[in-house]
Amino acid sequence: MEPVEIIEDGLLLRPWRAEDADAVCRACQDPEIQRWTTVPRPYRPEHALDFVARKSSPAAWAAGTGAEFAVCDAATGELLASCGLISIDPGHGSAEIGYWTAPWARGRGVAVRATRAVARWAFDVRELRRLIWQAEIGNHASRLVALRAGFRIEGELRLADPAPGGRREGWLGSLFPGEVPAPGEPGPAGPGTLEARRAAVFGRPQPVLFATTGAAELRLRPLEERDLDAVVTTCQDEQTVRWTSVPHPYQREHAEGFLDITQAAWARGSSANYAIADADDRYAGSIDLRISPADPLVADVGFMTAPHARGRGYMPAAVTALCAWGFTTLGLARIEWRANVGNTASRRAAEKAGFVFEGTTRAGIQQRGERPDVWVASLLPGDLA
Repeated sequence: MEPVEIIEDGLLLRPWRAEDADAVCRACQDPEIQRWTTVPRPYRPEHALDFVARKSSPAAWAAGTGAEFAVCDAATGELLASCGLISIDPGHGSAEIGYWTAPWARGRGVAVRATRAVARWAFDVRELRRLIWQAEIGNHASRLVALRAGFRIEGELRLADPAPGGRREGWLGSLFPGEVPAPGEPGPAGPGTLEARRAAVFGRPQPVLFATTGAAELRLRPLEERDLDAVVTTCQDEQTVRWTSVPHPYQREHAEGFLDITQAAWARGSSANYAIADADDRYAGSIDLRISPADPLVADVGFMTAPHARGRGYMPAAVTALCAWGFTTLGLARIEWRANVGNTASRRAAEKAGFVFEGTTRAGIQQRGERPDVWVASLLPGDLA
């Protein structure tokens, strides 16, 4: 397979050249590229020269095992990005696509346009039957590019070569002939869509939220390792055991696993889990907002209060703050609350935050081998007013 050039949608995609090394070295100093890819750290000029001269070499083109392109501005020739096929499997007609965008070229749809151009060439000229995309869970920018290029996100898998210090779990997607949007076509997950809105939220560090109850100022912040002893104490408390499904007996390893779950959930964009911290930044409870996998406009709120912080009005304030954030930032249309029948403390907290009681669901949850009845209430955006 001879190296080729592709001109499409304002971009020139061409084979890499030795003179690209300086621009590649400059681009790969970017923290985002270093965070989400396997480029060497620190990234030196010799790494860039090795990339353009060897890893993207004519030998890979000739062998048909790779087709990597320097993505340039078609008018000026400026290097903007990298995009290409790696791990081409001619026998199965399949290949993986990879890309990164230089920091000076972001926000212009370069990666989307380049990915579509490479995919169209791969299907029409190389006659491949499938392209695969994968990225570490949490790389929402790469996920948006894949969606806008027509990929279908199909699940998760453990990555064989994760970025240093990153998570081993990854998203997996595929693209087939006939599924690539035409040049200029917005495609799915375009600007302003719910998917794009959520990616902008979950693709950044988890924000700190604030709540006020009486004279007390509360902070809703990500759970930290220094909170785990307090989490263990809370989850060993008789009332917590009675009304929740936390493991029993609750041990330190359960709290450590809970911390990992909260971090993974934020990376996936499936929920926002917070520690409620008092004015002295001490752990006073936990609260989370879990997005429904069946309806992205619906979420479920859950919470527990540390024994020493009960009776102070902390939870209604925290619930109000988190739900307000869910409506305004995540674009939710409905938030649901559930609790075992008889858990009047949880019900009072929900109703003080504006939740409207809707009824009882018989055998509504699984809890340590039993299925108790649960109360159900909901909150709509107008209820907070």
